[in-house]
Amino acid sequence: MESLSQQLERFSEVLAVSRTAHVRSWDPATVRRALQWARYLRHVYRRFGRHAGIRLALERRLQDRWRREDGSGPAAFSGLTNFRALGHCDLLLSQRLLGNRALGDAAFRCLLQQLCPGPGVQDAEEETLQDSLALLARRRAAVHLLRASGLGENPAARRDPLVETQAELLLRRLQEVGEAGAEGPRGLLSGLWARGPQNSFLEVIAAALLLPPSSPPGPPQKELELESPQAPGEGRHELVQWLLGQADTMAAFCHSLPAGLLTSVVGRHPELFQVYLGLLTDWGRRLHYDLQKGVWVGAEAREGPWEELYSRFQSLCQAPSPLKDEALRALETCKAQDGGFEAPGLSIWTDLLSALGSGA
Repeated sequence: MESLSQQLERFSEVLAVSRTAHVRSWDPATVRRALQWARYLRHVYRRFGRHAGIRLALERRLQDRWRREDGSGPAAFSGLTNFRALGHCDLLLSQRLLGNRALGDAAFRCLLQQLCPGPGVQDAEEETLQDSLALLARRRAAVHLLRASGLGENPAARRDPLVETQAELLLRRLQEVGEAGAEGPRGLLSGLWARGPQNSFLEVIAAALLLPPSSPPGPPQKELELESPQAPGEGRHELVQWLLGQADTMAAFCHSLPAGLLTSVVGRHPELFQVYLGLLTDWGRRLHYDLQKGVWVGAEAREGPWEELYSRFQSLCQAPSPLKDEALRALETCKAQDGGFEAPGLSIWTDLLSALGSGA
């Protein structure tokens, strides 16, 4: 019992430090150890939560500590204040570190990797930190949905709340590192892209580019309190410029994400539209007609099939002007350059226009 009490006291000190400038000295290994410690204490909470004697003893130890540290009460104490706090101490630690601008870039990237590991096998008996963040994100999204009118027509209702929360965090971080110069945002984004998982990161980028503009900040919110989410800082310009400067990343962005999502992004950011349209036409030029199968196929396995290319043009042509007009104009131009054939199977542009016209 004494050893466990000492563990609680030491982690309480770590939790208190996580809100201060002292985290400037934390490296990735320190972040990982702190989160592992927090997860261990959450396990302690689950194991002894129904053991009245142990729970009461640990509760008294924590109360004695915050009384020694600050006689004004637990509200003014930044460490653990009660046994119940152990149940979400990893989430509390993560929130404090995410909001602490003193945390270094390497440590912050490590924190994001710990919070957003991407798809993988999870222990069915252990709720992961990502699960906790997802639950919090869903609660925050619920506030948006309840306040929004026309719920059935609101595209936000169809988005993943966890991805949107990650997007808000990314924009805030881009704003912070942007104060150090242009290399800050580029370095942060390149580092996150290199460390993966890349498909998940692309989804976060798209969500960040679709978040509404920032609004004036309201009054400060309490940790873990269910309130209207604070608007993210401006970072969309840095995201767009980074995508435009990374040809391979931009190609993956346009090939991997759903057609409707891409149409929404390029409709919001016109500087991406011409690049997207150019990638689609290059994609079409790499396809050839397979006479035996009667379909357009790619020369390499990595080339997307005809159906994916068609769905992207279809989505653009269902969008308002100028997206629709520009997409149709590009198809007509490519058809003319290809010989202006009308018979099927001779020009992919003819077949695309025919399919779009018939709604196939």
